[in-house]
Amino acid sequence: MRKVWMAGGVVFGACLSFVALLVVGTYSAAAGMFGGGGPAGAGGSVGLAKGAVPAAYQGLVQRWGNLCPAINPALLAAQLYQESGWNPRAVSHADARGIAQFIPGTWASHGIDGDGDGDRDIWDPADAIPSAASYDCELAGYVRKVPGDPTNNMLAAYNAGAYRVIRSGGVPAISETQNYVRIIRSLEKSFARPVGRVAPSRQAAGAIHYAQQKLGTPYLWGGEGTAAHGGRFDCSGLTQAAYRTVGIELPRVANDQYNAGPHPGRDELLPGDLVFFSDDLTDSRAIRHVGVYVGGGYMINAPYTGAVIRFDKIDTPDYFGATRVTEDGAKALPRRDT
Repeated sequence: MRKVWMAGGVVFGACLSFVALLVVGTYSAAAGMFGGGGPAGAGGSVGLAKGAVPAAYQGLVQRWGNLCPAINPALLAAQLYQESGWNPRAVSHADARGIAQFIPGTWASHGIDGDGDGDRDIWDPADAIPSAASYDCELAGYVRKVPGDPTNNMLAAYNAGAYRVIRSGGVPAISETQNYVRIIRSLEKSFARPVGRVAPSRQAAGAIHYAQQKLGTPYLWGGEGTAAHGGRFDCSGLTQAAYRTVGIELPRVANDQYNAGPHPGRDELLPGDLVFFSDDLTDSRAIRHVGVYVGGGYMINAPYTGAVIRFDKIDTPDYFGATRVTEDGAKALPRRDT
């Protein structure tokens, strides 16, 4: 029994050394190998990242996201996610309704019959999503002669009104409006299928170092590593804590963490990427598990009750995809009561 334990210890130690070498070597080379990713430039065709938009709405977002040059499918997806988290029954404190969060008065003026069934239903995504795109394009038309980026000006008009954008000659110096533009443009990168390779993360090595120190810690459902939780974690509690140590605040749940940056392909993974797992590979909102990729097809993760934080393979039938966390991407995410 003792020999088995010692052998396991040798393998465990070797694995830790492998991770340390892999992280250092990978990041010294990656900066030169990987070009910047993100949405296509103006006039380019923007595809949606795998599963980022729930399958029920993907066709609507892809179609209506190309309604005018100022928007694209990833931008429209970012707005809908920010507004409602893809909840078609959402109601805000200001009585904004549905998946696109229209105020009834705005809906009365700008809602359209997107599915051609003879009515304009604020609760029906087949009407609300086309209406959101139509409203964006209408605002873009109002501010089309304003200097600066036409998409930023359109988003500013959505938040502050077209008159303020026209009067200011661009995005007005209003913190709420500037933050709204920044948030949607950051989230856009998470919903877009990357063009080229995704730039490496500068903070990933620190996040791995933290997760590595927690190997062997017992799992706790809802655990965030606090004293009250006995220093134990669940999967998203571990990833949140790991990135907090490098100054990045992630949301608490795994399916929101998925939108904290762009999405590298399986053959482009780097240590520090978050890797996600789901029983529905068409819908990021169904993600139920997350780990920290360390290279070689392995992750550090807090798997389930009765287990400890450990190394596991990522190549399983429920592998959903990955996110390369960015500070701007994390800051853009809405904080929900879930």
